[in-house]
Amino acid sequence: MKLAVIGAGSTYTPELVSKVTALGAVDELALHDLDAGRLEVVAALARRMLDRAGYGGALMRTGDLDAALDGASFVLLQIRVGGQGARLQDETVPLRCGCIGQETTGAGGFAKAMRTVPIVLELAERVVERAAPDAWIVDFTNPVGIVTRALLDAGHRAVGLCNVAIGFQRSIARMLDVAPERILIDQVGLNHLTWIRAVRLDGTDVLPDLLARHGDELAAAVALPRRLLDELGAVPSYYLRYFYAHDRVLEEQRTGVPRAQTVAEIERTLLAMYRDESLDTKPELLERRGGAFYSEAAVGLVGSLISGDGAVHVVDTRNRGTLAGLADDDVVEVPARVDATGPAPLSQAPLAPELLGLVQHVAAYERLTVQAALTSDPVVARKALLAHPLIGQLDKVDGLLDPLLATAAR
Repeated sequence: MKLAVIGAGSTYTPELVSKVTALGAVDELALHDLDAGRLEVVAALARRMLDRAGYGGALMRTGDLDAALDGASFVLLQIRVGGQGARLQDETVPLRCGCIGQETTGAGGFAKAMRTVPIVLELAERVVERAAPDAWIVDFTNPVGIVTRALLDAGHRAVGLCNVAIGFQRSIARMLDVAPERILIDQVGLNHLTWIRAVRLDGTDVLPDLLARHGDELAAAVALPRRLLDELGAVPSYYLRYFYAHDRVLEEQRTGVPRAQTVAEIERTLLAMYRDESLDTKPELLERRGGAFYSEAAVGLVGSLISGDGAVHVVDTRNRGTLAGLADDDVVEVPARVDATGPAPLSQAPLAPELLGLVQHVAAYERLTVQAALTSDPVVARKALLAHPLIGQLDKVDGLLDPLLATAAR
């Protein structure tokens, strides 16, 4: 069985490689990237890591997309259209109009989606042409919810994946001093707009006790006040601070160093480390890149799709009535039981009004953004920006639209 990684020049790739040997059925790993220099460095480290792990399969390093996709049963997408330079624009252009700059949320996420969705759909068509007939596309490319929606709308066999839930699972397991496998995180909403409404330890919800004993630690992790978690009775993802603490975050961004610059520096350091021929393990610095536990999430999901074991994973998939108040074709991020046929979302209680209203706003924005990315229609793009609760004002949209579309076109 062949697994192809598209965008394998990413510094994330060693995260994946560190766990790929756990997939005994995968006997060929294809690494593809358009940047031959980065791919050479990353693939060389991947080879050393696989050798150390005793991997007996084949490793392909190529800039030929068709060769990478040929016969692949799983295609993992982790591309960044425009690189860190485009990310810097996503984070800084919105600030000029008084909007938060973030690469997946709000105006910056819109620009990223506009330039990413068309490329991903082109890649997906090549998957149809070259990969195995029943191949799965696993999307880790941001904005995951929007990209996954575009893939599913186009009829592709795809599922989206984010590492937020598994990050919570691991940190909560440490708090409770239990094995992570005993913890099920009931995280619901949209990608980067989720709340944990239950934490099940061996099937029993322990969230109330967790909040009572570790509420300060959880609040610090998401950079929000403890009282908010208590009032919601839920743990918001870190990305909710862009909504709940908008003005404070905006001021931090105006006076601070853009995350894109920090990540670019981390990437330079990582690539220098990867060139060390004695390195054959994932460096600890990689966790600061933002991809902690990405490998476990990706390999776990692919493993369930291979084996059909029915394990529960938090994924991005069609709503199909899972969350009341959203359309069936909206893409939600929820726990789902995964077998060889794909994810089947677990039943969910209705979202509380204070959660549902925000989710409905952003779901409408995501629907319109996919349309805008496919049509390049400025009227649809304007509607998308107006629908987003972090923008939503005509004057801001008028100031943002042209710069964002120009950024997306680069």
